[in-house]
Amino acid sequence: MKQLATLFTALLAAGPLVACAQANDDNHPKFSSPYDSAHFSWRKPVPRNHLRPLRPDRPGTTESPFTVDAGHFQLETDLGRLINEPGTEEDPQQRTWHVAYALVKLGLSRKTDLQVELPLYAAQKQRPADATDWDESQRGFGDVAVRLKHNFLGDDQESPLAASIIGFVRLPTGASGISNARPEYGVVLPVNLEVGDTYNLEAQLETDLDYDPEEARRYVRVMPSVALDRQFGEKLGLLVEGAFPWNSEQHRWHAQLNVAPTFNVTDNFQLDAGTHFALNGRTQREYFVGLTVRY
Repeated sequence: MKQLATLFTALLAAGPLVACAQANDDNHPKFSSPYDSAHFSWRKPVPRNHLRPLRPDRPGTTESPFTVDAGHFQLETDLGRLINEPGTEEDPQQRTWHVAYALVKLGLSRKTDLQVELPLYAAQKQRPADATDWDESQRGFGDVAVRLKHNFLGDDQESPLAASIIGFVRLPTGASGISNARPEYGVVLPVNLEVGDTYNLEAQLETDLDYDPEEARRYVRVMPSVALDRQFGEKLGLLVEGAFPWNSEQHRWHAQLNVAPTFNVTDNFQLDAGTHFALNGRTQREYFVGLTVRY
C-alpha cells in the first residue's frame, strides 16, 4: 500500500509540469496526422496540439485499445451508476450505487499508459426473496485497482485495426461489506476495427481471477463482448454493445445489451450516459452517467 500511495502522489505532483508544457505549445497549429512520439515520455509530454483523438475506455464494457498520449492525464469517471442484481430463492436481490468511480490515467510512452482505478464511494444493500424491506446498507470506499495498458498494434491510428493488452491487480482497500477481501487479478484484450469514416467495430475478451468473500474461495470470470460505435457528425455518438459474462461459481452465461450515447463537448471533454439491459433472468441491470476529461 505504501508503494501505491507513493505512485498516486507522483501522478498528482506531475500535473503542474504537464499543464505548463501544454501551455507552451498551444500557439502552434494543430496536426491532423499522428505525431512521431519516440522521444516523448511521461516526463516530456507530447505537445497539446499534437494529441491524437480522445479515445476513452468508457462508456461500454468493451475498452479502447488506444493509450493516453505520453505525459498527459486522463480522467474517466462514473458520476453515478445504479446496479440492480436480481435474486433467487437462495441469493438475495442486491442494489449498488457507485458515485465518483474514477479511472485516472497517465501516458508513459507512445504505446503504454498507467491507470489507477479509484472507487471513491459505493453503497450496497440486499433484500432476501421472502422480504419486503431492504437490509441495512454497506457503504464506503471500494477496492483500488492498478492497471497497465500496452498497445501492440495500430497505435498511430493510420491503419484500421488496433489491439492492446491490459493487465491489472485489484487490492482489498475497501470498507467492510464493500471490499472483496483478497487481491484479484485480470487480463483484458481489446481490439478495434474502423469501418468507414463513421463506424467502429470493437471486441474484447476479459479473464479475471476473482474472490468471493462469503464463500471464501476464488473463481474465474470470463467476459467476451462486442460493440458497434457510430458517430453522427463531430459531436454525437452512439454505442450499442453485447456483453456475455460467465463465471465458474454459477457455471452459466449471462447476457447484456448495452446502449450509451456520447457527446463530444470539446476535443478533450466527453459526456456519456447509458443503460445495460438484461437479456436473461440472472443478469444485472445498470444505469449510469459519466464523463471523460484529458489534461
